[in-house]
Amino acid sequence: MKASRFFIGTLKEAPADAEVVSHKLMLRAGMIRRVAGGIYSYLPVGLRSIRKVEAIVREEMNRAGALELLMPAVQPAELWQESGRWEQYGPELLRFKDRKQSEFVIGPTHEEVVTDIARHQIKSYRQMPVNFYQIQTKFRDEIRPRFGVMRGREFTMKDAYSFDKDQAGLQESYRKMFDAYVRIFTRIGLEFRAVNADSGSIGGNRSQEFHVIAATGEDDIAYCPASDFAANVEAAEALPLYAERAAPREAMQKTATPGKAKCEAVAELLNIPLERTIKSIILATDNEGAEPTIWLLMLRGDHDLNEVKVGKLPGLAGFRFATEAEIVEWFGTPPGYLGPIGTKKPVKVVADRTVANMSDFVVGSNEVDYHTTGVNWGRDLPEPEVADIRNVRPGDPSPDGRGQIEICRGIEVGHVFQLGTKYSEAMGATFLDENGKPQPMVMGCYGIGITRILGAAIEQNFDERGIIWPEAIAPFEIVLCPMGYDRSESVRAETDKLYAQLSEAGIDVILDDRGERPGVMFADWELIGVPHRIVIGDRGLKEGKVEYQGRRDTEPTLVALDQAAGFAAEKIRAALAR
Repeated sequence: MKASRFFIGTLKEAPADAEVVSHKLMLRAGMIRRVAGGIYSYLPVGLRSIRKVEAIVREEMNRAGALELLMPAVQPAELWQESGRWEQYGPELLRFKDRKQSEFVIGPTHEEVVTDIARHQIKSYRQMPVNFYQIQTKFRDEIRPRFGVMRGREFTMKDAYSFDKDQAGLQESYRKMFDAYVRIFTRIGLEFRAVNADSGSIGGNRSQEFHVIAATGEDDIAYCPASDFAANVEAAEALPLYAERAAPREAMQKTATPGKAKCEAVAELLNIPLERTIKSIILATDNEGAEPTIWLLMLRGDHDLNEVKVGKLPGLAGFRFATEAEIVEWFGTPPGYLGPIGTKKPVKVVADRTVANMSDFVVGSNEVDYHTTGVNWGRDLPEPEVADIRNVRPGDPSPDGRGQIEICRGIEVGHVFQLGTKYSEAMGATFLDENGKPQPMVMGCYGIGITRILGAAIEQNFDERGIIWPEAIAPFEIVLCPMGYDRSESVRAETDKLYAQLSEAGIDVILDDRGERPGVMFADWELIGVPHRIVIGDRGLKEGKVEYQGRRDTEPTLVALDQAAGFAAEKIRAALAR
């Protein structure tokens, strides 16, 4: 490729609404152009990187035995109504009517469509296992699209769906996909972690996310440096911080705490550690035709509620935070001084694991300006329902018992789910087993954010000059920058010769023949992030030399002209092999 025949649309400054590094650099490098909120055109430079990501994904999916197909972006509402997600999915599902007033959606995902294919095409256990995949455009109507391709509304995704006759088959299909994902992200050249995760709106029994480690990531990842444990904070198990409950040493006492509604203020006033205070969080679950059930969740004062965990507890699915009017009705006081002792109406109490092993703790007295100290389970309060309802924190023991938790930031780029029979049962996707009896197909679901990978790779690989692409997905592997290509016959001849040698060696090379000044050329290609560069000039040619410089190198290296092609090819191959 020659630059004069390519489209290079670099910008000196990013638009003011670009927030994160990847968004700014993709706009400045001429990779994307905004069409509407969360919707982008991918310009030639950006599309080249996308196609390279897709190629790696296809190779590894095919290697794992998956079969490519293509499903429609527009899906009939009937399929979503069958699965139950028409009501469940929420406003991110873009719904519309055609000219006949039939209802459709633009698919954010394809579980319903692929299950419809399976129920019509798969009749016998002999046809399984099978894994279908596609690379296709999705649309999710995000309430606040932001961060460029990281949180867009329209995006490209690889989604795959496995069908097995039983749980053992699903485990094997899941393992193959997990292994394929590890190979994909390793080949792309990303630093990543596979973490245990919540299944969210997709559903299923088990799921794991693949996160690119980056300081600008949206997700908190809990991991143990001494082991392989890693989980999204939403899904990370929080062990009790006290091995057992100590015997009571204090008498229970109502204590004045004027104006001290927060645990931190109460602890300071009473001159006690924050860890001895209890945070009361009031939730409600609605009951048709009756008053709501009110729940009091108890956390240590320095801990935070994990709403995902809470939503999975028996009776708390679909919970909401109680209104102030409900709190006054049940507790007799506004928020700030709430506790489990002396409520006006019965409430259901759930204590976090750590709280359940505490003694002599402090709770609200259900009276403004008062807290109760020296509270103990069994003596002052009945034994509570105990559950893991908090977020883990740095320094917590790792659930695998092999060290302590640390927290880092990550960008989700892949997710694998064990769906089980959630969709097949709802949509009647059955097969005949070895005994001729109908059974529901056992499903898995596996997604990769193709376009999101570009943003994640940039968030992990950039400097003050621009993008630093991993070799495998760079729009070009190497750029030739001739000094005076339009003025010097020797520079032109040697550059063309080197270009031909690299092309014949299978190297993805671009020759900058635009006639720009050196500073402009270098700035453009450093911004775009091409990993390798060779500079050819009259001065170097007189000595039989050219200058090679890797994108991360601080200084160029002089290389003999007749060895330049081989030298560059070896550098590129070595980088791809890492």
